[in-house]
Amino acid sequence: MAPDDAGQGTPGTLRGTSAREARVHDQGRGGARRGSGGGGGGLVGGGGPQVPEADFRSYYGRPILKAPVWEWDIPAYLFTGGLAGGSSLLAAGASVTGRDDLRRATRSAALVGIGASTYFLINDLGRPERFYNMLRIVRVTSPMSVGTWILSVYGPAAGAAAAAELAPLLPERGVLGLARRLAGPVGSLAGWAAAATAPALATYTAVLLADTAAPAWHDAHRLLPFVFGGSALASGGGVGMLAAPLAQAGPARRMAVAGAAVELVAERLVETRLGLSSEAFHEDAPRRKLRASQALTVAGAVGAVLGRRSRVVSALSGLALLSGSALTRFGVFDAGVASTKDPRYVVVPQRERVRRGEPVRA
Repeated sequence: MAPDDAGQGTPGTLRGTSAREARVHDQGRGGARRGSGGGGGGLVGGGGPQVPEADFRSYYGRPILKAPVWEWDIPAYLFTGGLAGGSSLLAAGASVTGRDDLRRATRSAALVGIGASTYFLINDLGRPERFYNMLRIVRVTSPMSVGTWILSVYGPAAGAAAAAELAPLLPERGVLGLARRLAGPVGSLAGWAAAATAPALATYTAVLLADTAAPAWHDAHRLLPFVFGGSALASGGGVGMLAAPLAQAGPARRMAVAGAAVELVAERLVETRLGLSSEAFHEDAPRRKLRASQALTVAGAVGAVLGRRSRVVSALSGLALLSGSALTRFGVFDAGVASTKDPRYVVVPQRERVRRGEPVRA
């Protein structure tokens, strides 16, 4: 669209007055897009003053924000990192309470999760040396730099804790016998190191998303860590319910229910309390994933409470929680991408902040 056609001749121009914006904000996207495409728009309003509908278009019809180039491996990276963090927390609890089967299962899950997470991250970077290059500096103001170091601290600790579970397979004498005797204390120490890093691992990706310009992610910066943290606990509990015997799965069930509650409440707030940015979570692609995620998470939590005496119900509930956690990350990811493709997610909040006398950049 040429500058003259855009009315103001600037990127992201919103044609209309403040009253128009307020009305469009109330009517939502559907109303906003019923505009006349450059001719000034049709008229809205009943008995009161009739106001032309706003027409949200940007310079030459190009999006104001560049959509993320990330693909499916990034939401997969978000999920597997959370799974690893939740599993390590549960493994530490199992170690303290003497639940050996639960500890072995969750330490193994943590290793698989962090291995997959690292793979997805490197796959997105394109070349492994880029991951190494990020370790050459420490920038506390960069979520990516901090996250890389969290991965680098957590990964070896989770790996050592999981490897210690193989100690009984070693011979009792010789050098390997010495390794067998040291594996227990070393594994315990590594398990605690992994558990100490796990909360940061499970939630730093929320900061990573919120630090971008994508309106849906940025405006949810106070709630996304709770969504991701709750999701991590639910998935870690799901692993415990899926892999540990019923007699040892009690902590896993409790952690899964608590995590599911936090995740569902935080998700609800994200979908309803962010003003216009909440609408991005109701776009087709994220809405389908988030609804499926919520249904699976509720089903998994109910199964965790009611299926305490059934191995099958416990396993199915754990699987539902894992699937729900994965869909949550994919739904949140899709919402952020969707919010970069519609100019109104940028224009309307900016003008509202200007009207309130606040900085344009929140």
